[in-house]
Amino acid sequence: MYKRQRLDALTTIGLGYLNLARSTDTLSGGEAQRIRIAKHITSSLNDVMYVLDEPSSGLHPKDIERIYNCLNILKKQGNTIILVEHNPLLIEKADYIIDVGPGPGEAGGQIQFAGTYDDFKHADTITSLALREKQIEKNDTHRFNNWFSIENQSLNTLKNISLKLPLNSLTVLCGVAGSGKTSLAQIIRLKLEKKNIDVINISQKNIGISLRSTPMTYLDIFNDIRKLFAKANKVSAALFSYNSKGACPHCKGKGVIVNDMYFMDDVVSECELCRGTRYASEVLQYKYNKKTIVDVLSMTVSQALSFFNEEPKISVGLQAICDVSLGYLKLNQSLKTLSGGELQRIKLSSFLQKNGSVYIIDEPTNGLHLKDIDHLLTLFDKLVERGNTIIIIEHSLKVIRRADWLIEMGPEGGKMGGNIMFSG
Repeated sequence: MYKRQRLDALTTIGLGYLNLARSTDTLSGGEAQRIRIAKHITSSLNDVMYVLDEPSSGLHPKDIERIYNCLNILKKQGNTIILVEHNPLLIEKADYIIDVGPGPGEAGGQIQFAGTYDDFKHADTITSLALREKQIEKNDTHRFNNWFSIENQSLNTLKNISLKLPLNSLTVLCGVAGSGKTSLAQIIRLKLEKKNIDVINISQKNIGISLRSTPMTYLDIFNDIRKLFAKANKVSAALFSYNSKGACPHCKGKGVIVNDMYFMDDVVSECELCRGTRYASEVLQYKYNKKTIVDVLSMTVSQALSFFNEEPKISVGLQAICDVSLGYLKLNQSLKTLSGGELQRIKLSSFLQKNGSVYIIDEPTNGLHLKDIDHLLTLFDKLVERGNTIIIIEHSLKVIRRADWLIEMGPEGGKMGGNIMFSG
């Protein structure tokens, strides 16, 4: 009986399409969170505070009502639910809303609003204004000249599908979770690569990062910054590398000390010697434009863009990060601290100069504020204007409205999916 309740809970929360033998490391962050929620709605615990980070991640609008019903069950059991959320469908169902801002990173950190949704609708915060904004639909008569076709293809749950989609356009693959969108994107990628078409595949799981990875190392501009410091001070550029001569002797340039707790999660603490700067103290005597290397690496990308405005090689990389709405990141911020959506956009920023390529992107709006989605759509339009093709797996209604071409998979997830419900 208890096992049946657990299975019913998974179905209620919209995960009925999952195979019981499926490995948990293949689940998205949103799916993993919903499994944990399903576990708790069958328990008798009360007076518990649940804090959930973006539970709507990867959810079709149809499933938002399901997850709300599950959260409501937890609330009625006498528990408190706190969501970190951007989805308008969940925001409007909240009993109480706290809006933090006004901007991201150092420009934020202040309470902009606290109250009910009825009051929030009439507030003047960036979020409330975005919620009231009229949604724009694409109504231009776009004529497609080049097409790409696939015929009689099957993969995972896909059932012998055939379709065509336009090149030099923004195509959105939509449908409920587990309906076959990712499998379809995989088939499209393989077929395009066979035709020797340049494909840039950006998923949330294929971005190689380590504890030492930062925005500047990922975009390969750190070497240019070190050379500027070396030239200004007539010393070796290696002195300004936390992976070489300039590294803090205690943490070896990591900025943190990692203690292995064996059967528990590692304990990570800030290095007491360098205070997280990663550098040995003697490096701080050298300056460039009155700033030490630590001062520069503590800047946000937007601040650094202004600081290095006369250095073209550095400016191009920094501008690319700003173009994907990540100007609030610090130059020395570990990529380990970024969300899946932020990591995708970091990777996207390194491919913005392409022409005639095909971008396949998996849910780039995950974790994005409504205003930032507008910035991302503007960027996609610019890439299409330059002759590129954008194919996005997406649930955001805002993105779906702006698509040149839509392909919907369904009708349900798992074995009940894998069919093309609409293409046009």
